[in-house]
Amino acid sequence: MSRKIPVTLTNMCMVQDGDRVLVQNRIDPDWPGITFPGGHVESGESFAASVIREVFEETGLTIENPRLCGVKEWENKDGSRYMVLLYKTDQFSGELQSSDEGEVFWVHFDELPTLKLGLDFQKHLELFLNDDLSEAFYENTSEGWKLHLL
Repeated sequence: MSRKIPVTLTNMCMVQDGDRVLVQNRIDPDWPGITFPGGHVESGESFAASVIREVFEETGLTIENPRLCGVKEWENKDGSRYMVLLYKTDQFSGELQSSDEGEVFWVHFDELPTLKLGLDFQKHLELFLNDDLSEAFYENTSEGWKLHLL
């Protein structure tokens, strides 16, 4: 039995500026709503380099020293895995600009619950904010997807 599993690798980054956080209003029909910027890891690219590139492409900001703070993952019906590497940083430069991925803007942390967040994004925030958590695992059960924060 092979231990190799096809995996799609992606990233997401919480960029903080004091009590504000950078969000993106995604227009992707598969996962619309307010979330943090991010995207796919390209072949031959380090995870850290991929999140720096993706944040720049989607926001115009150049981030520095992104810190891995967790992972979100699930198994697809075909047996492949989908993994989102979660990063955070408060070091950035540049001028904010939106992209075709969606509008980007700053909000205060306490405003987040009042916005139309992406599916389960409120729960995902715990991984960015709670050092005792490091994984969001979606289990496909007979009753549907069940989210485990570990």
